[in-house]
Amino acid sequence: MAQHPFEIALPAQTGIGVVAPFDFALDRELWRWVPDEVCLHTTRLPFLPEPVTVQLARALSDSHGVRRATRDVLVPEPRVVAYACTSGSFVGGAAGEAALVQSMLEAGAPAAVTTSGALIRACERLRVNRLAVITPYVDDVTDRLLAFLAEYGISTCASVGLGMLGDIWKMSYSEVVGAVAALDTTGADALFVSCTNVPTYDLVAPLARRLGIPVLTANQVTMWAAMEEAGVAVPAGTFAPPVPVPEVA
Repeated sequence: MAQHPFEIALPAQTGIGVVAPFDFALDRELWRWVPDEVCLHTTRLPFLPEPVTVQLARALSDSHGVRRATRDVLVPEPRVVAYACTSGSFVGGAAGEAALVQSMLEAGAPAAVTTSGALIRACERLRVNRLAVITPYVDDVTDRLLAFLAEYGISTCASVGLGMLGDIWKMSYSEVVGAVAALDTTGADALFVSCTNVPTYDLVAPLARRLGIPVLTANQVTMWAAMEEAGVAVPAGTFAPPVPVPEVA
């Protein structure tokens, strides 16, 4: 009997759940970091009429909201859930980040990562001890990030915060490059561009070549850590030259 023309095997899909802030606008950037066999299942935390401050970051890391969002995204059975917010995952320090992971696991996630935890994982994997940092945040929020890094023995050799209180997703590539140009990266082992709402995908490789050091960004490290936890091979170029691509254990 002849095969029916629609009897075509579907490609295997690996699901990654994403818990994002209510104002997250760069879904497409997350998709660009993952290969075709990965399907992202995204949900958002509840809307809060607040500017981007320490207070908002704390509210976004509320354990009740994170558990609920995690349960919402578990229906399609992802292999891992990623909390895709940098400030929300560093504002409480190392203990706060660990509590977020625990909240997601308690809600039923088979594995869980956060953006800030993924940054630490990337720095450890790439042996980064001195980091240059760019953030879109006001100083109070940026200071929380630097304190979080210090808990892991990562010093900040240069940093700049752009003082934005909202609409971060509207930043242009030229604005990001301008911030990099204003930063002295001498002595840095890597550069980190914070915030999952800052567009960076097309800048990682050219900036790494220009600066001669690894360039890490919020969405990049989040998706890398999530793929690793899900057992997905990391696509070449996730860490741009001159950085070697970490292998999945």
